[in-house]
Amino acid sequence: MSATVLDTTTLDDLEGMERSYRSIPFEAILKQDILRLGLNFDAETLSGIDFKQKDYFIFTFDHVPLDQQDQQIRFRIPEEIRISGGHFNLLPTIVSVRVNPESPYRVAAGPNGGGPTLYLGSTDLGSVEFPPVPAFYKHRTQKGKSPGEIAPVIEWGYLIYLTVFRNCQYFGATEECAFCDINHNYRQQKQQDRPYTGVKSLEEILEVLEWIDQEDQTAQVYTITGGSVLTQLRGMSETDFYFQYAEGIEKRFPGRWMGKMVVQAWEKEELLRFKDVGIQIYHPNYEVWDPELFKVLCPGKTAWIGRDTWVRRIVESAEIFGPSRVIPNFVGGVELSRPHGFATVEEAVASTGEGLDYFMSHGVVPRFTTWCPEPYTTLASEAEQTMPPLKYFLELLTVWKATFEKYKLPVPPGYGEPGPGKAVFSVSAFMDVIGYQGR
Repeated sequence: MSATVLDTTTLDDLEGMERSYRSIPFEAILKQDILRLGLNFDAETLSGIDFKQKDYFIFTFDHVPLDQQDQQIRFRIPEEIRISGGHFNLLPTIVSVRVNPESPYRVAAGPNGGGPTLYLGSTDLGSVEFPPVPAFYKHRTQKGKSPGEIAPVIEWGYLIYLTVFRNCQYFGATEECAFCDINHNYRQQKQQDRPYTGVKSLEEILEVLEWIDQEDQTAQVYTITGGSVLTQLRGMSETDFYFQYAEGIEKRFPGRWMGKMVVQAWEKEELLRFKDVGIQIYHPNYEVWDPELFKVLCPGKTAWIGRDTWVRRIVESAEIFGPSRVIPNFVGGVELSRPHGFATVEEAVASTGEGLDYFMSHGVVPRFTTWCPEPYTTLASEAEQTMPPLKYFLELLTVWKATFEKYKLPVPPGYGEPGPGKAVFSVSAFMDVIGYQGR
């Protein structure tokens, strides 16, 4: 396992980026840098406060393994933080938490024993809030499991995240996506003796959704997702396995929440029944645009489906769900990963920009998550990784926003309100830049 090379950011760096990138809000600039470098926490800041902790809902999204984290903070970290005020007078900005004890971004007590505060060196970047514990988290299922184990919420409670299969049948370096730690996350949770259900039962999911339906008004959307199924799972094909959850939820709670599917790229014929049963959004994640990088970074998807077929299926799925409701994800940053990625920021952004233009010209609206170099992934074992520079993410956001505006596309549904101070999507700043008029 190779380490990620420590990168850093100074206040001068942030102020320089604020002056250089005027078409995107500063909230997005800071958000991307925190996602890029992670957060470190003073343990005392986490004591005596009740908040929603990380549920590790699909990946670790941490820079260090669980067994190497300080025991005072392990499993005591908040799912997200919301920052406001501070040196840059931030609007409230929600950011996913990625543990990195070497990060220059530190959450500690404010001046004179004040509440949690985000610091860069000695500079106060803003007061920090932790997400509240949803009321329905007080329950336990008939089998004694917590709601956060079965149907956790993220995005400050907006999204119910249903990872119904917590492994992936793309297994090992010759099949796993090189940046993905879904299987490694499962193993780490089990090694820490955490309750972590590999295949969730529909009955338990419905049990928790019943509490959410009765006691919660914040959640507006649910996502059904999990690892790829190459042959069968529990005696079912991939589409049959995932369909049971979509059908069961929509039959019990028709239209109660907007339903999303984050799964592989399927043919139109397979998608029709998901649309008919009530699923509204489809995310067949394509991960990386460049054909050669797709082949290297997504070897299982290349062998079993193929990049050209994957792209075709994305575009054709818009005939089923409607173009603006097909929202495939790519992993922002892996274009620059070692040893296979591009040599320069300019080449990486140009490649991804080509993919953005292709999809958006068809009305499809890709989103991105910010690559986190989790330690046990193939990329981490292949080479020493340096996170892409902040410039890369700001150039990417600039191109994403310009392409989105070029094609006059609608705000992606199922992500909450767009814009600085409003966006709840926490693993990239793509929603934060929508509608921003510049400064």
